[in-house]
Amino acid sequence: MESPALTRQPIIVPRPEHNISRASISDNALKVLYRLRKAGHEAYLVGGSVRDLLLGREPKDFDVATDARPERVREIFRNCRLIGRRFRLAHVHFKGEIVEVATFRALHDGEGEREVVDGIIVADNLYGTLEEDAFRRDFTVNALYYNIDDFSVVDYVGGMADLRAGVLRLIGEPERRYREDPVRMLRAARFAAKLGFRIDPDTAGPILRLAPLLREVPPARLFEEVLKLFLGGYGLESFERMRALGLFGELFPEVEALLAEEEAGYPRTFLAHALANTDERVGEGRPVTPAFLLACLLWEPVRRQAAIHRAAGMAETESLHAAAEDVIARCQARVAIPRRFATPMREIWTLQPRFARRSGRRPQRFLTHPRFRAAYDFLLLRARGGEDVEELAQWWTRFQEADRDGQQRMMEGRAAGGRRRRRRRRRKTAE
Repeated sequence: MESPALTRQPIIVPRPEHNISRASISDNALKVLYRLRKAGHEAYLVGGSVRDLLLGREPKDFDVATDARPERVREIFRNCRLIGRRFRLAHVHFKGEIVEVATFRALHDGEGEREVVDGIIVADNLYGTLEEDAFRRDFTVNALYYNIDDFSVVDYVGGMADLRAGVLRLIGEPERRYREDPVRMLRAARFAAKLGFRIDPDTAGPILRLAPLLREVPPARLFEEVLKLFLGGYGLESFERMRALGLFGELFPEVEALLAEEEAGYPRTFLAHALANTDERVGEGRPVTPAFLLACLLWEPVRRQAAIHRAAGMAETESLHAAAEDVIARCQARVAIPRRFATPMREIWTLQPRFARRSGRRPQRFLTHPRFRAAYDFLLLRARGGEDVEELAQWWTRFQEADRDGQQRMMEGRAAGGRRRRRRRRRKTAE
């Protein structure tokens, strides 16, 4: 990023003119700020925590910016660990909380190391001043600094005005910033969805054209971004924003191609229900798992691939196993899915045929399967999304609500119905 003329004076918003109170900041973050100041260093609360506090939201975590180098931070805090290569960071560990401490970074020609490969920054440890650090950040609303000395907010880039206007604006020349780090395009979609902000036209303009740059980002890093996009409580809105900006297809091209072929709202409706359900669970503080959401995201390609295998003569469960392997392998080229998530995804998919087996003791045995609940929730979403499994979903809901005797009658009813169907088939064959 080229250096702007770093001569403008920051806007200082004094304590009476903003709503941030120390009572809203975690005690551990305050400890870090005060100890850095006591050691003779500058220290500011920065980034999403300042933005969220100004918006009246509860921050998920607290980040600190300082002029102290990472090694110096480690000297000050015995409970500190240094992490990262691309950005060298200090993590100060407390019970139940990590406060991230970053050294002020320079725009260019600063002290330290910077590595650029094909225009993409792969290491950026050039250290600078508070002013340089502000211009180096991505969006104006993320470049606000809370000064623990006088409780003011320091704004070099117009972030306060954008915050009040509900605008997400990239700092610097957008195309160059996206080429330096293509993940900034995903962050634009995520922050716009999370905050309910509109994206500034100059910030949004290049994204559709530059979206293919995401193919140059390591798949493991994109997986981490997918978790932030879809498991933060605003996954459905993030999905909509990504599709509008041409980003979703760069992460999940096979899914995007099938969304374009949707029939009667499916699979678009299925994904909408899955994402809305995840957002609801996050909002209620209930657990969500990446494996379940990824199983939903990739279900339509798996379903289509399994149909091809069945047409070639494979059994239903075997076809789902084969389809799962095919689809996950293709996905890994863009978004790396760790094995700890890929395994339960396969199980959720391959358990779906078992819901059709409702006679004898099989339903009660299936209830004891460790992955039953996830597979059942997946079945419910399939029914809501338009697949022809509504009767199955209703039966299994009633079966779980019934007592032992009721379950026995339901299984016997299925067995009797099966015997009647077989007799009808034999009579028809005899005729």
